[in-house]
Amino acid sequence: MSVSDARLAQIASRFAELEARLASGTLEGAEFVAASRDYAELEPVARAARDVTSMREELASLSALNETDAEMRALADEEITSLKAELPEAEHKLSIAMLPRDSADSRPAMLEIRAGTGGDEAALFAADLYRMYERYAADRGWRVEMVSANANELGGFKEVVANIAGNGVFAKLKFESGVHRVQRVPVTESGGRIHTSAATVAVLPEPDEVDVQIDPGDIKIDIYRASGAGGQHVNTTDSAVRLTHLPTGLVVIQQDQRSQHKNKDKAMQVLRTRLYDLRRAEVQGAEAEARKAMVGSGDRSERIRTYNFPQGRVTDHRINLTLHRLPEILEGPGLAELIDALIAEDQAKRLAALGE
Repeated sequence: MSVSDARLAQIASRFAELEARLASGTLEGAEFVAASRDYAELEPVARAARDVTSMREELASLSALNETDAEMRALADEEITSLKAELPEAEHKLSIAMLPRDSADSRPAMLEIRAGTGGDEAALFAADLYRMYERYAADRGWRVEMVSANANELGGFKEVVANIAGNGVFAKLKFESGVHRVQRVPVTESGGRIHTSAATVAVLPEPDEVDVQIDPGDIKIDIYRASGAGGQHVNTTDSAVRLTHLPTGLVVIQQDQRSQHKNKDKAMQVLRTRLYDLRRAEVQGAEAEARKAMVGSGDRSERIRTYNFPQGRVTDHRINLTLHRLPEILEGPGLAELIDALIAEDQAKRLAALGE
């Protein structure tokens, strides 16, 4: 998808206008926030557009050069050949930068992992996945805060919910939602047989409070005594909180904190995120045709990846990519290659859809 010179000029003009407005010192409050957000979103596009403009201008200048000196002409021709080879890549980068962005890409995310089929082994696998994302996040300088966890006696998670904050968290993790399958010999298996277990991952963009307004009258709050592991205060204080959002039927239970107030705050955070995700799903459902080109539908029942321990491989079924580096992937850093491949495939499909 080649971008016209006129469109390049429009991008440069809009970026210069934003730069001038931000530098003027006259913007305050919401105006400054909006202009800053627009600037941050347009900057990579403007940078890519500037590179394309510069290369096109240099190519035109060299092609029009009327040089009689043979040596100088040869140097010019060599530069022209080099620019013609580099320009398509620069134009491709610009096309990628200009793709419509998911408005939630820059947001932090809520990570939810639930053990599926496989009993204790599925819970142990859920814990492995949680540690994988935790280490991947640490490598990127993100902050991970566990919101709630339901652990089993072997150290696995029946369910774990965490908040991941940082730059572009949802953009990187949004294709991780779905069913993750593991094939290995469980620690609970004495016969050495390979079992197949599964865990479900959901990655939800976290809204700001202003994005989701919840009417207090729409929430039923139940306070009860916490159960399970949690120290000396468990079963002695009414600190567990259950929120029911009456219009949607969504239920959130939080009992990890000793304080009823903290449990309520965390439960509200989870509820707000799930309501925001629900609204996004409704909008995306209405735009189903536009989403057909995407790598993943976000359907959490879709089997997306298999982790095979005997063969030391990880296969992502959506893009038919197999990497024989399972330990490195579970350690976190190796996950980056899978995620980057998913993003690149999504971009390629969306570019192809625009060209149809």
